[in-house]
Amino acid sequence: MARRQGVAEVADLVKAYVRQELLGPLQGAGRWVSMGLAGSLALVVGVVLLLLSLLRALQTETGTVFAESLSWIPYLIVVAALGAVIALLLRQVGKRGLR
Repeated sequence: MARRQGVAEVADLVKAYVRQELLGPLQGAGRWVSMGLAGSLALVVGVVLLLLSLLRALQTETGTVFAESLSWIPYLIVVAALGAVIALLLRQVGKRGLR
């Protein structure tokens, strides 16, 4: 009888330990990942809208500078701006950890 009670206590202790040391940190990591995904989505939408506005401004506000055979240059400028944004983001990837 005492042996079964001891086994039950050990089982309860193991369950409590797993809840404390495994499930708690996993819930925190889930929140961290969900906030990261939401931030990434907002960043992507913002960058796409900014690049589209840059393209539109280059096409309409520069007059005849990019007319006819030079009409591809605004696209090249926008792709270069996108490359700069990607380079800046890649620089930031390794700087911060989970802390």
